[in-house]
Amino acid sequence: MPSLRLGELTTEDCAALLRAPSAVVILPVGSTEPHGPHLPLATDAILSEHAALRAAEALRGRGLAAVVAPTLPYGVTRFAAEFPGAVSLTPETTARVVEELARAWLAAGFARVCVVNHHLEPEHVAALAAAVARVPGALFANQLTKRWGRTLSEEFRRGDCHAGRYESSLVLAARPELVRESVRAELSPLPISLSVAIREGKTTFRAMGSERAYFGAPAEATAAEGESLYHRLTAMVVTEVCESLGLPSEAPT
Repeated sequence: MPSLRLGELTTEDCAALLRAPSAVVILPVGSTEPHGPHLPLATDAILSEHAALRAAEALRGRGLAAVVAPTLPYGVTRFAAEFPGAVSLTPETTARVVEELARAWLAAGFARVCVVNHHLEPEHVAALAAAVARVPGALFANQLTKRWGRTLSEEFRRGDCHAGRYESSLVLAARPELVRESVRAELSPLPISLSVAIREGKTTFRAMGSERAYFGAPAEATAAEGESLYHRLTAMVVTEVCESLGLPSEAPT
């Protein structure tokens, strides 16, 4: 089988992939922004790419020609702007780039383009949803929907999950060498819900109560929890893709 990564294929590999019925390309989208003192700036992009690769492998197991496009590591990143390392696009640019990429992959012959995203800032998510809504054949596997959010961890559902137990567990399962373990072990829990703070009108991490760009309980993270979460995130992507193609899937409704 050819590589799961589209960027590693030759043009002839890609042509062969596109001859298969219902070829699917997954587009991982993330951000470049602070994730506490213990996780890398590329955390969201890493999580999106890792989840996309697992989903593509699972889709191939179902007989679909699935591949993962090169990751888009930028998006709307305003909440973390007070901390070094935050780089933001506007919502308009984010939506336009994703829309144009989706149209390009569909024009190239893919039957579906599925956006996978792990940067959950509301303006960013809204930009992705708007882009996908304008492109027939594109879809967005969005864990913030009620259908999928309820399948994830308690910290995720509470909303205090930026660089906390939820994201730290996912990085430990995907790229453990990038986690500053000695720092993570000493981080005190910060049980502040970003979703509540956003509803209250707060627009920066510091205004929300974080001085080190993390929320939740990163010291409680484990690779085992990350593996469990990836299993659920993979099911989300596989289900969204299969349902869009009219294929059967086993997932919550």
